[in-house]
Amino acid sequence: MKSFKKSKIELLAPAGDFQCLAAAINAGADAIYFGIGELNMRARAKNFKISDLAKISKICGKKVKKYLTINTIIYDNEIIKVEKLVKNAKKYVDAIICSDMAVMLMCKKYKIPFHVSTQCSVSNIETAKFYKKLGAERIVLARELNINQIKKISKIIDTEIFIHGAMCVSQSGRCFTSQFLFKESANRGSCIHPCRRAYTVKDNEGNEIKVKNNYIFSAKDLCTLPFIENLKKVGMVAFKIEGRGREPEYVDGVVRIYRKTIDKKLSPKEIEQGLNELKKLYNKGFSSGFYLGTPTNDDFSLNENSSGTQSKEFIGKILHYYDKLGVGLLKLNTGKLSIGDNILILGKTTGVVRGKVESMEIEHKEITEAKKGEMIGILLPFCRKGDDLYKVIEK
Repeated sequence: MKSFKKSKIELLAPAGDFQCLAAAINAGADAIYFGIGELNMRARAKNFKISDLAKISKICGKKVKKYLTINTIIYDNEIIKVEKLVKNAKKYVDAIICSDMAVMLMCKKYKIPFHVSTQCSVSNIETAKFYKKLGAERIVLARELNINQIKKISKIIDTEIFIHGAMCVSQSGRCFTSQFLFKESANRGSCIHPCRRAYTVKDNEGNEIKVKNNYIFSAKDLCTLPFIENLKKVGMVAFKIEGRGREPEYVDGVVRIYRKTIDKKLSPKEIEQGLNELKKLYNKGFSSGFYLGTPTNDDFSLNENSSGTQSKEFIGKILHYYDKLGVGLLKLNTGKLSIGDNILILGKTTGVVRGKVESMEIEHKEITEAKKGEMIGILLPFCRKGDDLYKVIEK
């Protein structure tokens, strides 16, 4: 039986590329998880290359832990490639998240800690004991568990649970719809999410049934902010945010909000403010998942696309940043900017910077609006040459 030490829960954030990596770290993540190439459950994300491992490790330093995901089904013709990846990753990562037994055995061979992926659907004590005996350091539990079930398993081995992000209508993501319809396997990280589309129910004679919500396979996103204090008492060691396919501003926003919830108990007003901020970001509507009980009809999304109340419009690249003046040189590639507009600055090193247009000039003359093709000087928070500037659009 595990003996517990009172320690702060680890906040684990997704990193689909270098912008998201910087965003996660700057927002306060304790650890990041990422994929290399196609051997992970987000093969369609930008992902990283083996040659990026040293750079990722350097950016994270000693304070931010690094977990490599190799959590797809592995075939015989990929064993050599996987072993090469595991061997090369050894000195750069803190653990490997995996689901295939072959990968677990490789981790043991090269003495790399491994975490059992949610793809293994660990949902009972006996299975937890099995993986612990095999040598697992941690288990990312099945997403179909309630709080009491999680509490029991967490007494056996260190556990990790998802606290925010997309939910799959299938058990722990093991879905064949994408494979059947488009030959793109979810189990190989290539899901194209046909579940998110609207469907009509029709019988063999062509009779159609009108349903109230025809997004009958599209689950809402998990959001645990309203009951996060209950989860903090359960005994898991890590809270995980889903989203390696999401944009940097999503990673930044979600990590910042849950960072606050781990560091202190939020007031009802602060929770409401946090939910309002989360609603601005990409989402399919919010659900408590299985944590408080089995999902109902209310836990299916009402939209094919995002319900987020904000989007962004690319304006242009920062051509130069004058550090002492706090001014950026920008040529508008598209759209227009006005005083008072909310903006986002995204960069591989910068991560995510949010701000508001307070002052603009053309040839040292103040302006209130800039249009496509114009070269302007603009008062900006710290950023870098080459960063992208976006205007925030309220829907």
